[in-house]
Parts: sequence; C-alpha cells; structure tokens
Amino acid sequence: MSKRLYRSSQDKQLGGVCGGLAGYLEIDPSVVRIASIILFFVAGTGFLAYLVAWLIIPLETD
Repeated sequence: MSKRLYRSSQDKQLGGVCGGLAGYLEIDPSVVRIASIILFFVAGTGFLAYLVAWLIIPLETD
C-alpha cells in the first residue's frame, strides 16, 4: 500500500496541512508547524506555500 498525502481532518489548527504532512512524514505535527513558521519569517514563502498546499492537498476522509 502506498502512502498518500492528505490534509488532516483530526489534527488541524487551521487547514490541516501541517497535521497531514506530519502524518505523511511520521513526525510530530509541532515540528512541521514550527518549520512552516520559520519559513514564513526567514524566506517569506511559508504562508504562500501553506495556502497552495491547502488548495491542492485533498482532505482526509474517515
């Protein structure tokens, strides 16, 4: 069975992108959230990347 990337419907703060990515990578969601905040402030692309991911990654169905 192949792994698929979905936005999390259970572990979400805003859109479930970080929770879904953390589930896909099998790491703590806090690590992904902190990394996205750092990308936002350092490179300025974190917010745009989050919005794009929110639009293109499908929502997980139970």
